[in-house]
Amino acid sequence: MVSDLAREILLTLTGPRNYDRAAGNYDRAAGNYDRAARARLRRVLVDELHEAHEQPLQLPEPHDDRLQAIARMLYEEPGDNASLAELGQAIGASARTLSRLFHNELGMTFYQWRTQLRIFHALVLLADGHDTTHVAHACGWANPSSFIAAFTKLIGTTPGRYRTGRGVLPGE
Repeated sequence: MVSDLAREILLTLTGPRNYDRAAGNYDRAAGNYDRAARARLRRVLVDELHEAHEQPLQLPEPHDDRLQAIARMLYEEPGDNASLAELGQAIGASARTLSRLFHNELGMTFYQWRTQLRIFHALVLLADGHDTTHVAHACGWANPSSFIAAFTKLIGTTPGRYRTGRGVLPGE
């Protein structure tokens, strides 16, 4: 995850206005930066990237039998919108107990864990070539825009860019 500043610098450095090699210095009308200005922007970008916190792409696996049962159900049907109470009823545990277990064992809420599970499933579907609308519905989102927002927040790029190969995941 990078700062807004780093994102804007990256967009500035890679935007189409920087491909005009004939302009030797900054021309406000054309929007071109000279070599020294681009070097300064790159140094700021490197500083910003050093400060960025790496977001690991991993889904914590539960160890508790009750959480494992819920995980199995949601692995089989990631689009299931059952509440924690409804899932708990199916396995014989209260929502409060399960909520506490998710927090204590996995360090996140049930909602956060299920969102990550759905995003992981979405990555597979997108890699298989499915469109964003199909993936959103298959993974349990009511509409594509809420899926795109959740995906972008967790992965750092939109589902469309990821699907076409323009989104690069950390570590790749």
